[in-house]
Amino acid sequence: MNAPVRKARVLIVEDSAVMRTLLREIINAAPDLEVVGMAPDPIEARELIRALAPDVLTLDVEMPHMNGIEFLRRLMRLHPLPVVMVSAFTQAGSQRALEALELGAVDIVAKPAGGSAEGLLRCAEEIREKIRCAAAARPRPRGGPAPAPAPGEAAGPRADAARLVAIGASTGGTDAIREVLTRLPANMPGIVMVQHMPESFTGSFARRLDGLCRLAVKEAAHGERIQPGTVYLAPGHSHLAVRRSGGEYFTELSRAEPVNRHRPSVDVLFDSVARAAGPRAVGVILTGMGKDGAAGMLAMHRAGAWTIAQDQASCVVYGMPREAVALGAADETRPLVEIAGRVLARLAGEAHPAPPRQPAHSVDN
Repeated sequence: MNAPVRKARVLIVEDSAVMRTLLREIINAAPDLEVVGMAPDPIEARELIRALAPDVLTLDVEMPHMNGIEFLRRLMRLHPLPVVMVSAFTQAGSQRALEALELGAVDIVAKPAGGSAEGLLRCAEEIREKIRCAAAARPRPRGGPAPAPAPGEAAGPRADAARLVAIGASTGGTDAIREVLTRLPANMPGIVMVQHMPESFTGSFARRLDGLCRLAVKEAAHGERIQPGTVYLAPGHSHLAVRRSGGEYFTELSRAEPVNRHRPSVDVLFDSVARAAGPRAVGVILTGMGKDGAAGMLAMHRAGAWTIAQDQASCVVYGMPREAVALGAADETRPLVEIAGRVLARLAGEAHPAPPRQPAHSVDN
């Protein structure tokens, strides 16, 4: 007889008794998830973590005694656990959401405006899916300031308008993208990018990156000519695609149906880059749950682009890169800290021999 599947054990940290009860009902409705405790504030949560050893925390921001951001900072320094922030993030509060991700939160769920029970119930499957994803994640201690642009990287290729770089990421991707982009010089070809993220956060994320990188970073608009030295981030409400016209690349936004349950979708972006740029492109797939981007990266690979997947050891969740590797879509698999250097080497025409590729095995999360 098969042994029962172990449920992911969840601790809810939320000051509202109504929201605690509703979250418990949402989470316990899944056969693979179980709420093992609830805390109204971080002080009680600290004791319950010791007593219950949960696999995942859901954490609010505004709470008595200590706000969720400060609690997260201390938790990730002293006792790293996978955390999903569930809070009333708004456009004005999106900086706090980004701060939570930088501190080590695996993901964020924005409570509906007004925090209504009906609105939270509409987010039920999103909450459950992000908790499942967090349970598979590898939390890492954080808490230091965001890095300045790395000084030691190669000067990079000539900013070539005929070349293009495409990057896709999901869970854990905000930190991974920052790691890659801050290591790249200003004289890059245009970069197009998808990070799975609620639409109220992508503008703030682009502005945050713009302040950290040598490259200009912006939220993509429809019909823009893709300029060298600029990164175009898909807005959270639309697919981002690339079209080629008269020897130049342009952005296209679409609110078509989600692909792989995502809009924006990495597959949509990579498929378009395969058609528009072919062998003139470099594709990068970073940490994330699921398979979005794997088929699109295969299309890029078949079109002659050079494709790079983040390795398992450096991923928060080894899902999307694993699927790309399993399809044979990745030309090489690299640790996160090496990816910027490998992109530069490919754009420069591999002036130095590439190091041996890591074995491309399909490995579970």
